[in-house]
Amino acid sequence: MINITLPDGSVRQYEKGTTAMQVAQSISEGLARNVLGAEVNGEVWDASRAIEEDASVKLLTWNDDKGKSTFWHSSAHLLAEALEALYPGIKFGIGPAIETGFYYDVDFGDREFSSDDFKQIEDKMLELAKQKETFERKPVSKADALAYFTEKGDEYKLDLIKDLEDGKITFYTQGNFTDLCRGPHIPHTGVIKAIKLTNVAGAYWRGDETRKQLTRIYGVSFPKASELTEYLKFIEEAKKRDHRKLGKELELFAFSEKVGAGLPLWLPKGATLRQKLQEFLQRAQVKAGYEPVVTPHIGHKQLYITSGHYEKYGEDSFQPIQTPVEGEEFFLKPMNCPHHCEIYKTKPRSYKDLPVRFAEFGTVYRYEQSGELHGLTRVRGFTQDDAHLFCRPDQVKEEFKKVIDLTLYVFNALGFEDYTAQVSLRDPENKTKYIGTDENWNLAETAIMEAASEKGLSTVVEYGEAAFYGPKLDFMVKDALGRKWQLGTIQVDYNLPERFELEYTGSDNQKHRPVMIHRAPFGSLERFIAVLIEHCGGQFPLWLAPEQFIILPVSEKYEETAKTLLDSLNNSDICGLIDVRDEKVGRKIRDAEVKKIPYMLIVGEKEVENGTVSVRKHGSVDLGSMSPQAFKELLIKEITV
Repeated sequence: MINITLPDGSVRQYEKGTTAMQVAQSISEGLARNVLGAEVNGEVWDASRAIEEDASVKLLTWNDDKGKSTFWHSSAHLLAEALEALYPGIKFGIGPAIETGFYYDVDFGDREFSSDDFKQIEDKMLELAKQKETFERKPVSKADALAYFTEKGDEYKLDLIKDLEDGKITFYTQGNFTDLCRGPHIPHTGVIKAIKLTNVAGAYWRGDETRKQLTRIYGVSFPKASELTEYLKFIEEAKKRDHRKLGKELELFAFSEKVGAGLPLWLPKGATLRQKLQEFLQRAQVKAGYEPVVTPHIGHKQLYITSGHYEKYGEDSFQPIQTPVEGEEFFLKPMNCPHHCEIYKTKPRSYKDLPVRFAEFGTVYRYEQSGELHGLTRVRGFTQDDAHLFCRPDQVKEEFKKVIDLTLYVFNALGFEDYTAQVSLRDPENKTKYIGTDENWNLAETAIMEAASEKGLSTVVEYGEAAFYGPKLDFMVKDALGRKWQLGTIQVDYNLPERFELEYTGSDNQKHRPVMIHRAPFGSLERFIAVLIEHCGGQFPLWLAPEQFIILPVSEKYEETAKTLLDSLNNSDICGLIDVRDEKVGRKIRDAEVKKIPYMLIVGEKEVENGTVSVRKHGSVDLGSMSPQAFKELLIKEITV
């Protein structure tokens, strides 16, 4: 017999070789019908896989993220089976689950393929799903795996197999389709009730632009048809809120092929929005004891060799800038932290001087492949609200907690109220990806977890998500549509101070190493603004809106009155404009609604006679007539709140 420990701590005994599905059946037939997989000692398994020894078991359903991932990965295999049936001889790359569904990379050869083909494929997938094909797991030797895909003529699978370790290779088969796969999978295809293929794009094999471009087919699937209906409604709302669409409509930013892909151009309204965000955080930073610094957009190659960034990212960065001096190379700045380390070294530091807090809105550059660029969320040049704190070891936890407070202050001011703190730690199985000693990593990880606990944060731990130089606390924020975004980040770093030989003189008159905290509540202004646009649908909080009101004179006769009113209001630290177009006031109101301007002030004969303005709020809310002073007080009160 073996002992199975369930999530509630209860222990049940079963015969050796029992499966997670049998465990579920022993609890409830209803539960068993909903089981998609199982987490066995922290590893996700097929529900049909035999458990041979004592284990902790969590049964996974659609309500678990890992259950959804298993469901969607199995759906990717179903997609591949349907494609192979409809397009014999095609070849397959990879087909993983992703956060919003799944995809499969496919080589169609000379065949043409487009989204017009989606309906036929969806129908075939549903036809196969109804056959309730089981997913059969089979361990295979490396030689047999190579032989199978050699005979099949699939060079992409052969390319994957050559990097795998013999004895750890598995195939999965459902119906007539066999794939190279680690798994896990759902019990059978019949669980999949609703399917929607969502997009088709190009993807270079293994992300290498020098290799063949495959066709990437995206999809999503559900265990109930009603959930697909809800999802399609969600997609329609997401399209309305797409920051690329709203950014163009609201005249916030643009891109130019002549300037270069992934390099946004901020238009006047967008620049105003950025400036307001920057000033908001700068005010908070001054109160928190931060000092502003400014660093160049480039740095000597040796700077990034010292920091370790060149070793980790050098090949994926923009190519070095050559100077007239032979052998001298500079790089576009990929990170601000090495520069801030050099600022710290500009003078001797005492233990009494610490903590030192340097803050900079520093623009950095990273070469992202063209296929991965996406609006403002994935760009090649972006501005970080970066700060680096240098403190004594005994100050780390307290400083970390203060940074948490600052980050939450930013989120709350902008309406991000649903968030989880992710503690991102090293991958214990692959420490070669990281720099620094185990001792320093343990100190840093302990400080983060204790600080998060003492601040009462809801946290999850993710192994393998740490930065190469230290663990971090990442804030995963849910927007108005329920989507998760990684925004603010705080990192503890014992390693860069060592690499840059940073010092301070302690109370014992000896030299000591400071500890470095990296923090960025926004993360990057570009990505943060993209998320903010979609979160609020372009209807920014009044204090942040680039244009807070618009004056709509009924005719040319009232333009002078409108200009006098504008001057009066603009002098009160609120900002607006006048619509002087030769259009009817109804058209002006409709256009102001489209531009999502918070307030509209209508000026006509009645308003001039009474010394008032007619006020409308965005969303067709008529606030009636009021004096300019009353309107001014209304806005100032709302901005202050």
